[in-house]
Amino acid sequence: MTGSEAAPSFRLAYVPGVTPAKWVKTWNERLPDIPLTLVQVPAAEAPGVLRAGEADAGLVRLPVDRTFFSAIPLYTETSVVVVPKDHLITAADEVSLADLADEVLFHPLDDVFDWEAPPGEPAFERPATTADAVELVAANVGLLVVPQSLARLYHRRDLTYRPVVDAPQSSVALSWPEEATTDLVETFIGIVRGRTVNSTRGRTAAQPADAERKRSDQGGSRQTTGAKAPARSSGKPAARTARARTGGGRPAKRGKPRRRS
Repeated sequence: MTGSEAAPSFRLAYVPGVTPAKWVKTWNERLPDIPLTLVQVPAAEAPGVLRAGEADAGLVRLPVDRTFFSAIPLYTETSVVVVPKDHLITAADEVSLADLADEVLFHPLDDVFDWEAPPGEPAFERPATTADAVELVAANVGLLVVPQSLARLYHRRDLTYRPVVDAPQSSVALSWPEEATTDLVETFIGIVRGRTVNSTRGRTAAQPADAERKRSDQGGSRQTTGAKAPARSSGKPAARTARARTGGGRPAKRGKPRRRS
């Protein structure tokens, strides 16, 4: 490697609520010489980070611009309402949007839901962030609907949450610019999809295996051709060929079996 060449590395963006730890662990085990750098970004800024080349791929929230990005959906989260622990809603195991109709609900500026019509009574303001909205819920001035991972991320001892059965849901995906599908991106795709090290389809790992398989296939073809050539050139019936191999001479004359005296 010359001084002008940069050492290979992989930059993975991820949005709040997503936990990439298990995939990073697998990466470090399989590619210990290629560092993986995590880049945490707000959900709304993730597409811009990927477009600008500031990360190679990202764990983002759908939807994304499919004319520019490739995306592999990973999972869809349960939506929950965050409430104070002494709120009446805590008496239920789950609630519906109708149950929240008379409640003040915060819709922060970084809300990940695409509401057609935000439920509940409008709050006096829109908090700048989900973290700010959680603080307002703790102050008993309203409630907040979020993906469950965000409720866990901003957990407080004085708050809890309940599933909202008919709320919009947020899906998480692995996404990257389609025109920048590199060998390292392919390798990370394999890790996220749960492929073993031997079945990973990343081009870096696949090339040696493909070459070995090609050589094996070619050798197998030559062996098959060589084995069949004598059979085609001899033109002998199978039975006579078998007798020749066992050292048999002339074919036995057919007739009635001799009776022993």
